[in-house]
Amino acid sequence: MSLRLSHLIGGDARSASDGGWLEVFEPATGAVYAQCPAGTAGDVDAAVAAARGAFPAWSALPAAERAAWMNRLADALETRLEDFAAAESRDAGKPLALARSLDIPRAASNLRFFAAAATQFASESHAGPGVVNYTLRQPLGVVACISPWNLPLYLFTWKIAPALAAGNCVVGKPSEVTPVTAWMLGELAREIGFPAGVLNIVQGRGADVGQALVDHPDVKAVSFTGSTAVGTRIAESCARSLRKVSLELGGKNPTLVFADAPREKLLDTVQRSAFLNSGQICLCGSRLLVERSIYDTFRDELVARARAMVVGDPVDAATQVGPVVSKAHFDKVMACIALAREEGGRVLCGGEAPAQEGRCADGWFIAPTVIEGLGPACRTNTEEIFGPVVTLQAFDTEDEALALANAAPYGLSASLWTSDLRRAHRLAAAVEAGVVWVNTWMNRDLRTPFGGVKQSGIGREGGWEAMRFFTEAKNVTIDLG
Repeated sequence: MSLRLSHLIGGDARSASDGGWLEVFEPATGAVYAQCPAGTAGDVDAAVAAARGAFPAWSALPAAERAAWMNRLADALETRLEDFAAAESRDAGKPLALARSLDIPRAASNLRFFAAAATQFASESHAGPGVVNYTLRQPLGVVACISPWNLPLYLFTWKIAPALAAGNCVVGKPSEVTPVTAWMLGELAREIGFPAGVLNIVQGRGADVGQALVDHPDVKAVSFTGSTAVGTRIAESCARSLRKVSLELGGKNPTLVFADAPREKLLDTVQRSAFLNSGQICLCGSRLLVERSIYDTFRDELVARARAMVVGDPVDAATQVGPVVSKAHFDKVMACIALAREEGGRVLCGGEAPAQEGRCADGWFIAPTVIEGLGPACRTNTEEIFGPVVTLQAFDTEDEALALANAAPYGLSASLWTSDLRRAHRLAAAVEAGVVWVNTWMNRDLRTPFGGVKQSGIGREGGWEAMRFFTEAKNVTIDLG
């Protein structure tokens, strides 16, 4: 019998109000293994009502008490780390070792970081002649947190944690493609007696649950991570009601490799940035821009490494690349590779679905793929693929490298590899991206602002930026005379 999930509404586990269910597939096998409620607008109404009812008491709690509840939830998550890692691996197709070492620990860290932030959050005071101004930062009320399928619990907690820490009540919507660990988190919240209605989780399709959340008149802000197309529609909906919105969207991130790049970690890090989580991370470096004098050597070494990567069952300790998340996404990525060939690209390795044996024979696997011979204007270099696919382009000068880096319509992140400190500073300032790494990748400090420019979104997450987003600033002026 397949696993049956539920909503979390007002502290209770509930099925969909109309009794509908969605199938949940295991990417490694292609088989259905769970059912999640096909949520409705009625379920959203119930969750928002529960959150609205819980808001006065939750927002009035001292920050230290809100932090204590969040730390209790983190404690419970850490005691079940192995269970959550196994569920995340099965649900998303990511290697079990990755879920165990990255996804679940980071989810707990998100809760703990913003629990601490709740106790340290402060605001401004400005003294003037005969007056004092001070700024209150008050919670908004009910907020919507809509998270994607690629890092299911990691990004779900990244949103709900600052919202709860700031004193809001949350209606969260995980992806219907990977809903299991959000459901498990809701069950943990019930087990520890987390205040009813403060955290609500509604499962279902984006067109049903997500849209109902975005349009609900009692939702004061929307935080969304996902595709640029969906983010644009959410922005349009929020604009009509003038509600706050934070959008972390797609990426087509450049990795700039200069001839003087430090060699010690270069290939290891570039390989990881290209293919981690089967390339299904918005921060993956999918456009590799390499100085021409080292291009051939770099290309050959990277291709050799990509060919040697172990593609296989996520539960196998040797596996480096698991399946992509769904049949629909498999078809999309394979179509992108076919398009690259039509555009004149040379597939140097990968480009196919490697056959698997045993239980994974029908899984959605794609070999790490490296493509060269395409210019900056082609669709392969301007459209997000979100799979284990990277392109190579050569450059001769710093100006050319910068032009190539900025040629894509996205601007989420960029990586620069050089030993020239002045060049690093020049390019970091000039590249159109919200996050820039120099001689590293995915080196994250939760205190720093995170987000993109251009089609990669609006707003920033992380640290005080997230706490400010989930509060309203109110200035108070007192005449001292």
